Amino acid sequence: MLTQLTAATGVLALLTLVPGPDMAIVTKRAVSRGRADGLRTVGGIAVGLLLWGALTAAGLAALLAASAGVYLVVKLAGAAYLGWLGIQCLRHAGAEAPPPSPSPSPSAKGHDGASVPTRSNSTRDATAGSAWRTGLLANTLNPKIAVFYTGLLPTLAPPDLPPAAGMALLVLVHVLLTLLWLGTYVYVLSRARHFFARARVRRALDRVTGMVLIAFGIRVATAASAP
Repeated sequence: MLTQLTAATGVLALLTLVPGPDMAIVTKRAVSRGRADGLRTVGGIAVGLLLWGALTAAGLAALLAASAGVYLVVKLAGAAYLGWLGIQCLRHAGAEAPPPSPSPSPSAKGHDGASVPTRSNSTRDATAGSAWRTGLLANTLNPKIAVFYTGLLPTLAPPDLPPAAGMALLVLVHVLLTLLWLGTYVYVLSRARHFFARARVRRALDRVTGMVLIAFGIRVATAASAP
């Protein structure tokens, strides 16, 4: 069992390290909004993987992988979302990056002494939710994960475990590898944020990221409708 699990982890690690839409999205969020925003995006991506794992266990991912019509709908929705993200990057290329969030300050007090949320807190909350949703939607609208989880993952599961337990274990390994890799990537980007804050570098990065996301969207849209 240990040998099979080690081999499966190696395959999952290689697949995790391959650059894809997730890395492009994380790059954009981490560079433009900072480490916390990048990590929230990574968290959304991880939740998306867990969601696909749950759908696989319920048999819904297999239905998606086997149904050309449903697969096409999810595929086109995912392609449209990636394309929209890419267009947003191009439209706002070089936009001023917000400064790092200051330490929370005491809430303002109303005339009755009740705390009144400041505008900056509301803005930060909205940004945090946006980062999480971006990561979640990018993975949830990727039908290739359904194909991967229903096609390749079962062949990697340790034979000594029940099929459901083996699949759950590999999904958790995949999620942990994703968190480790993308979390480390966000940390590296945040250390070099002063470099990316330069206007010329920021414009170039936004344009490259936008074109990469649009290219991924086109690739998803033009891929075979059936796995």
